[in-house]
Amino acid sequence: MKRIALITGATSGIGMATAKKFAQQNISLIITGRRNERLLALAKELEDKYNIEVISLNFDVRNNDEVVKNLTSLPSEWKNIDILVNNAGLAAGKDPIQSALLSDWEQMIDTDVKGLLYVSKVVLPWMCERKKGHVINICSIAGKEVYAGGSVYCAVKHAVDAISKGMRIDCLPYNIKVTNVCPGAVETEFSMVRFKGDKEKNDATYKGFTPLTGEDIADTISYCVNLPEHVNINDLVIMPTAQANSGLFHRK
Repeated sequence: MKRIALITGATSGIGMATAKKFAQQNISLIITGRRNERLLALAKELEDKYNIEVISLNFDVRNNDEVVKNLTSLPSEWKNIDILVNNAGLAAGKDPIQSALLSDWEQMIDTDVKGLLYVSKVVLPWMCERKKGHVINICSIAGKEVYAGGSVYCAVKHAVDAISKGMRIDCLPYNIKVTNVCPGAVETEFSMVRFKGDKEKNDATYKGFTPLTGEDIADTISYCVNLPEHVNINDLVIMPTAQANSGLFHRK
């Protein structure tokens, strides 16, 4: 029987790259996101190119009612989720804590922490019942270190790091793997979202070095989910060669 993977935030970046990587491996997909046009286009592309089954669910992970409604409405056979990729997340703003926008904080907390928890709260009981599953939580180097202007983003990613550890402990008796993936600089829509469409700031983020791509992280996730049953990568930090830590880059 084919494996089933649920990927949140699949309309761009790491989520989209992971969906394509899994499709190549004949994994049936449930893809979610807020931008329905992109979601439907991706579903059609994967179905046509790889001849796999895809269900697309258009909802915002910040809304628990939408999360519960959409996921519990899945056909019973699609609830046998083997892989959950909690990818939906973002950074909003890079201002000092004393002048940052409250709305930015709320958006990050609601998406990166509460959204991850809302989706996991529905899916984990299904995995526990089957005594089988693998959860991939997309964290960040910001979940390991704190940098200037990143106080609350770093806080939410530190929360993801802690949740991954706690989830692994709680799910241990149920044979469920939990992998925390912490990328450094990845060139996706991340900085465009963080800087609210400011192309100059976005371009400056990746200037002078070769950043990671969504495909690099998708390859890493694929490695983790295809290991033998008795092997789990608990925690993984992945950086561009030109990045030493959250703030130090070798730019040419």
